[in-house]
Amino acid sequence: MKGLAIRWLISVLALYATAFLAQKVGLEIRLTGAFSALLAVVILGIINALIRPIVVILTLPLNCLTLGIFTFLINGLMFWLAGQLVPGFVVKGPLAALFGSIVMGIISGLANNLIGHRK
Repeated sequence: MKGLAIRWLISVLALYATAFLAQKVGLEIRLTGAFSALLAVVILGIINALIRPIVVILTLPLNCLTLGIFTFLINGLMFWLAGQLVPGFVVKGPLAALFGSIVMGIISGLANNLIGHRK
């Protein structure tokens, strides 16, 4: 349970870092508070666990044709969907969603690798 809480906090910090970096490059990803960040991470996890696999399977032919690059668009769509569902988490535009999904994935992936694997 401790590992789950640590990974959750890492994801929240990654989301804050993503919003900060997006503002620096001129894209709009906003968080209005800690509760919206916590809720956004939970909703992103649920979306990625339940909806994303279905979308990936349905778009498998297109994904094969693009050699997997279409997965980036699917990830951006899931990030945008979380922004639509969570009050206080704003993702404006498809470029912001794509940027957010890529940066969030990189930051949280690196941070989770630093703390090690589950036992």
